[in-house]
Amino acid sequence: MRDKLGQHAAQTIAAGSRSFATAARLFDPATRRSVMMLYAWCRHCDDVIDDQQLGFRAQEAQESQETRGESSEKRLDELRHLTRRAYAGEPMQSPAFAAFQEVALGHGIPERYPLAHMDGFAMDVAQRRYVTLDDTVAYCYHVAGVVGIMIAWIMGAKDEATLDRACDLGLAFQLTNIARDIIEDAQIGRCYLPEQWLEEAGIPRQEMTAPQHREALAGLARQLIDLAEPYYDSALCGLTALPPRCAWAIATARGVYREIGIKVKAHGARAWDSRVSTTKVDKARLLGQGLAQAVASRWYRPAPRTSSLWQRPA
Repeated sequence: MRDKLGQHAAQTIAAGSRSFATAARLFDPATRRSVMMLYAWCRHCDDVIDDQQLGFRAQEAQESQETRGESSEKRLDELRHLTRRAYAGEPMQSPAFAAFQEVALGHGIPERYPLAHMDGFAMDVAQRRYVTLDDTVAYCYHVAGVVGIMIAWIMGAKDEATLDRACDLGLAFQLTNIARDIIEDAQIGRCYLPEQWLEEAGIPRQEMTAPQHREALAGLARQLIDLAEPYYDSALCGLTALPPRCAWAIATARGVYREIGIKVKAHGARAWDSRVSTTKVDKARLLGQGLAQAVASRWYRPAPRTSSLWQRPA
């Protein structure tokens, strides 16, 4: 069973995130297995909420938006229920939840973090609107910041200062993802850009995908990517608290995601003509850069975390 869970997790991350899969190979075997199994659980929950694995998409295509919302709420309730059962030590039938149970209980991850992750899915189910930047960053915390915290926990980093840095990396990743996926999200009725920004740019929310708004939208994407930079910087300062191989893996993941943001920014209004990604050459360069950053982190004392950054809930 143990080998099957590891294989399931490896297949999931290979199919679901080539960017993170590159960095995950750098972990020591035990850490890599736990991180991949946590990823497999996150991916599974995301797919369940979006109805991508349960076979109901064709049927629900004929249903009303209200009915789809009710179905999503039921699926979310079931995910929360299974998460609590996993913590209670009950047998898990789903490979994703069996993997999650092994990781959560084995590493002693506090239950509040995966439940906070569920709150992020709840925001999507409720079709939450994000009026201010704080609203958007709070969403980023739930869907990605807490994942960064859980990964740090797996690596043995449990002090609050390091968990703050891990959360910052998750925030940076999600801000980059939002910028990259603005049009793709809008096509399924989702918008994570602050509505205040859209109003200031003169972009009606219901017309975000219109070609005439691409230049203005590119400006908002650049703004979002610039906003991610201090969070990427903060995360770099957290490397010193991690074991060497973990520091290399995290530095590489940081570099790969940050590169995506750089490309989105450089492409401007053409950023959404095709999905922005990193090439093999990019990844090779960023692997080397990550190694240099990990080695350097052994020799410096990080600066205090900038007080202007968003602070996660206590």
